Amino acid sequence: MTNDSVMAAKLLTSDDILGDSRQARQLARRQLIAEAVMAEGSMKIDDLTSRFSISLMTAHRDIDELAARGLLRKERGTVSAAPTSLIEASGVYRANRQGPEKEAIALAALAFVEPGQAIFMDDSTTVLHMAPHLADKGPLTIITNALTLMNQLKGHRDLTLLGLGGQYHNWCNAFMGRITTQEIAGLRADTVFMSMAAVTDDIVFHQSPDMVETKRAMCEASARRILLIDHTKFQRRALHALAPLSRMDVVITDDAAPADQIARMRDAGIEVVVARRRSARRT
Repeated sequence: MTNDSVMAAKLLTSDDILGDSRQARQLARRQLIAEAVMAEGSMKIDDLTSRFSISLMTAHRDIDELAARGLLRKERGTVSAAPTSLIEASGVYRANRQGPEKEAIALAALAFVEPGQAIFMDDSTTVLHMAPHLADKGPLTIITNALTLMNQLKGHRDLTLLGLGGQYHNWCNAFMGRITTQEIAGLRADTVFMSMAAVTDDIVFHQSPDMVETKRAMCEASARRILLIDHTKFQRRALHALAPLSRMDVVITDDAAPADQIARMRDAGIEVVVARRRSARRT
């Protein structure tokens, strides 16, 4: 090897190391930006530039990448992770909210799972909390559009997993659309476990029309409908209606849900299960 070849090899290695270092810093910074926005719910982009000592151009580039991955969204000088009445939050943001409530609700939901059943499970983070316990309920057939749930349940001997296809959506890590609903229409299940974004005027709502159509198809293809919904959903609004609460056979919520809402559901003949959070059990 000539001296020039050796020098070129050294320069290539040096450039590679430098590139890897820059990429690592970039990935670390984007992770910190995502964490900061998720903690706050929303932030001004100008505030991100000062917090992380980066240019406005770099901030926009980082945010655009995070938005493309479905983690954040950018709107007129701000970046947001929190849901609005028109847009649902990313799965990552939702997974980090109301953890104790969702765990309590999911554990209560397991009482409605019996060996031998076929059940629909939607892409909600509340339903996802049921996943670690399902193998103990087998044999079961699980039908889902949620890629996260598929990855958690695959490989369990007593669980038959049917994954629904369709158009993949980054923000919820799930498949939705016409192909998905057509596949659902060709199936029949014992029970659907699902959650929604909001309850207003005794009607369940979601920000995404595609999500509503997917969940409606699951409801129509199931003998029993079980809604898992934590107390914060009674304080929110969303645009697209799925169905009145009276269409649900069972509603499972947590012990912070409004008492008048619980009473109204029971007066309507809905079976309501109030799950106690672990923190509440200790008090």
